[in-house]
Amino acid sequence: NGIIGNIYSMGLALQALETSREFYAPREWDHAQAFSVVYAHDYQQPMAMAQVLPALVGKSYLDAGGVCQAPTPPLSPPTAGITVQFSITNTLKNYFHYSTSVCVPHHSTLLRVMQVASNEKHDIFCFKIKQTSWGPYVTSIHGLAANETEKTYWQFFSCWSPLQEGVGTYKPKNWEHIQAVFSTY
Repeated sequence: NGIIGNIYSMGLALQALETSREFYAPREWDHAQAFSVVYAHDYQQPMAMAQVLPALVGKSYLDAGGVCQAPTPPLSPPTAGITVQFSITNTLKNYFHYSTSVCVPHHSTLLRVMQVASNEKHDIFCFKIKQTSWGPYVTSIHGLAANETEKTYWQFFSCWSPLQEGVGTYKPKNWEHIQAVFSTY
């Protein structure tokens, strides 16, 4: 379908493929399909933009000499709100499962959904994040924190498919069910 890894690994993968095209097998890779995936995605994180922009101009970090600037998205008029179902589940130890429906403005991020859920039911949907160069990273939900030693983390799903974007950029659709599941890696 044109995706190499996930939408955030695409930039570096495209750079690597473009840079090394003379070294891999004579078989052509469908770069047009890969670029159409990149063009269709609304990148929000500066790190993701910085990795994909050199590839879009046929360059890599190794030879990009110019300054790339991402286009500024147009401002959209205010729109009606949406309803998102948000669930948290822990099946690893001390099982729990909670679910709620929240109303947020159209085009809200998953982080906004989580904030509204926490404001409405703080004792259940409280969470903590850590800011990273890729955006906010959820470290704890309902008092249950990710742990590197135990190799646990919070994984986010939509209809049991893992989300390819983080909570700071993923924008749920109306009536979408988002699940945060305490998982191991």
